Amino acid sequence: MAPRKAYETELVALDQKVEEMARKSKEAIALAVKSFEKLDQGLADKVIQLDAQLFQLNTEIEKMCLEVIALQSPVAKDLRTIGTYLKVITDFDRIGRYARDIAEVTHHSATMAHFKPLVGIPHIAEMAARMVGLSVEAFVNRDVELTKEVFDMEDKVDSLYDEIFREVITYMMEDSKKIGIGINYMLVARYLERIADHACNISERTIYMVTGERVVKD
Repeated sequence: MAPRKAYETELVALDQKVEEMARKSKEAIALAVKSFEKLDQGLADKVIQLDAQLFQLNTEIEKMCLEVIALQSPVAKDLRTIGTYLKVITDFDRIGRYARDIAEVTHHSATMAHFKPLVGIPHIAEMAARMVGLSVEAFVNRDVELTKEVFDMEDKVDSLYDEIFREVITYMMEDSKKIGIGINYMLVARYLERIADHACNISERTIYMVTGERVVKD
């Protein structure tokens, strides 16, 4: 196989692995939030297992990237592309870690009860998961235009996080018995907000990979 063809084949394999990380990341987010919503310890355990799988995928992709560097000696845009893979998988690994953090909050909340129906948290989780999906779609398709939607959604996530924070603080001030679970609400919302940030990181890295320009979302 010609060197260029071999390189392109390896990039396809890398894209498939990254897409697998994205699927597992989104699954981990959904399960983590559901585990907290239902205070389901079994679901929380599944999230922890997914986090371990994401770490394994991170290791495999890193190894594949280093092999491409060693065997293909990429330069210019090709080297930028491989470097982007190495950065992006770190973001996915962190997303899995935040999902695991939410699962651990579920474990810590085992003896507690929700003091209100969860609406804001599932909503912010849905937006964060969509941002992850869009960011990986932009990455795999080298679609810079799609990153704009990710950045627009981050502003909505930030606003919703602020709303959740203010609402929970109000509940806690009215009733000190709600402080424990209230703190956990804020932790979960914060972890989801950080997941959205990592989706933006992936989009920023995609822009750099395609155009060579560094863009940082304010």
